Amino acid sequence: MSWDQLGPLLWQAAGETAYMVLVTLVVGGFFGLTLGLGLYLTRPGNLLANRAVFAVLNAAVNVVRPVPFIIFLAVLGPVTRAVIGRTIGIEAFTFAMCVMATFVFARLVEQNLVSIDPGVVEAARAMGASPLRIIRTVLVPEALSPLVLGYTFLFVGVLDMSAIGGYLGAGGLGDVAIAYGYRQFDWAVTATVVVIIIGIVQLVQLLGNSLARRALRR
Repeated sequence: MSWDQLGPLLWQAAGETAYMVLVTLVVGGFFGLTLGLGLYLTRPGNLLANRAVFAVLNAAVNVVRPVPFIIFLAVLGPVTRAVIGRTIGIEAFTFAMCVMATFVFARLVEQNLVSIDPGVVEAARAMGASPLRIIRTVLVPEALSPLVLGYTFLFVGVLDMSAIGGYLGAGGLGDVAIAYGYRQFDWAVTATVVVIIIGIVQLVQLLGNSLARRALRR
């Protein structure tokens, strides 16, 4: 394939990957943060301790998180069809990415919140702060730096998931590397896509590290 043909193809694929990744980071990041807070708050001895709720949330995360994404796509098919109306295409694939990212990020959020000194939370409770106020002024600020790093890790994982978008007709950079590089034995195309992905990851990792350091100084 000539570079004149590859250029527009890469731009289109980059746009598709950007759409999948950004939507997943926003939606999965939000619901993952919410679910992670739920896991932390309902743990025995915490602000909203509830063994039944914690057991259900914990079991859901433990069941979904280890499933290989390619298998998860098939398992989630009926739900995807009910919500999106079909099981192929970029919207259907992005929906599945959002669901998986929610459970992955939830565990990261919970682990980072658990590491917070319980004494800080107890001090806020002793001063009469409500659970919502403790979440806003204690938990999230205290865990902000590791949460930023966790979000950076989520980005890399989401980018990895997007690489198999071609299997559901979602396109993306991974699809270009497989369809126009690997299957056509054009290693230059595959290498170009790999370099682009590595460059994106490095830039995001540098940004995440910088933001985490700033959050830590606060």
